[in-house]
Amino acid sequence: MNIRSATHEKRTDGPLDPDRRNLLKCSAWAGAGVIWALSGGIPRAFALSDDGTLSDPKALASTFHFVQISDSHIGFNKEANPDPLKTLQVAIDKVIALPKRPSLILHTGDITHLSKPEEFDAAAHLLKGLPSTVHYIPGEHDTLDEGGGKLYLERYGKGTKGNGWYSFDDHGVHFIALINVFNFQAGHEATLGAEQLAWLQDDLKAVSTSTPVVVFTHIPLWTIYQPWGWGTEDGDQAIAMLRKYGSVTVLNGHIHQVIQKIEGNITFHTARGTAYPQPAPGTAPAPGPMTVPADQLRNYLGITEVKATQGDHPLALIDSTLI
Repeated sequence: MNIRSATHEKRTDGPLDPDRRNLLKCSAWAGAGVIWALSGGIPRAFALSDDGTLSDPKALASTFHFVQISDSHIGFNKEANPDPLKTLQVAIDKVIALPKRPSLILHTGDITHLSKPEEFDAAAHLLKGLPSTVHYIPGEHDTLDEGGGKLYLERYGKGTKGNGWYSFDDHGVHFIALINVFNFQAGHEATLGAEQLAWLQDDLKAVSTSTPVVVFTHIPLWTIYQPWGWGTEDGDQAIAMLRKYGSVTVLNGHIHQVIQKIEGNITFHTARGTAYPQPAPGTAPAPGPMTVPADQLRNYLGITEVKATQGDHPLALIDSTLI
């Protein structure tokens, strides 16, 4: 599958238009995975085989790579996955087993399911086994405590701005953590807010347009399915600030499945969770934990590996399941 470019408009009512249906059909899957790389300035998709090998090894040549983990939902105990601690450990073991240790790891939110101290403790106990530094952002499930996210910020908010946004540089890549889960309302699109958008504009002033940029946030910045609130209402303002950069990768969690979109030089990518799957957009009355046969669960869970390839610093994305 090769999606060279795509655009979208926000959906307000009625069925998905044909272009959106085709985009979602082409972009969502539950197989072994795919790697995205830039070739001649054009995004190309390289399919991975069941054993994780790639037909074009040049697409994997890299000097820097990192891993995304998302939606571990520690504390969840329903039929969709009675033991998310176990599947999180499988994901951690998969990271440890990578041929090359990742330079860093991003956790894109919903570390816990109900924001309880014991859930944060249990997650931290497992996640400390990862082989590299982990950078965190909250999901809406991490802000359910009486303090509205106080427990998360006490653990992971040191040195951040506002409700936890921050940026850093590593191996010539500029990373930006955006927070869009505070004041979350189910069924409504998320928001970044004027203060965070002003901070983002200021942060980007010092970043050269030739610098690869990675944005990571919990709820997708682009509208995937508005009736379920799968998008960020003011995300287009952030995206507009990023269009002038030559290589931008936007990584999200929240929807527990892989959906990608290429728009100019921006690659949007949502990751599988490590806890449970969710239905594809519009295929159920509402989003939420989806129960699959126990022996198939790991086919729907996974991690994402991101590599900076040789040349003009394009980033390649490799999704793998927990099988």
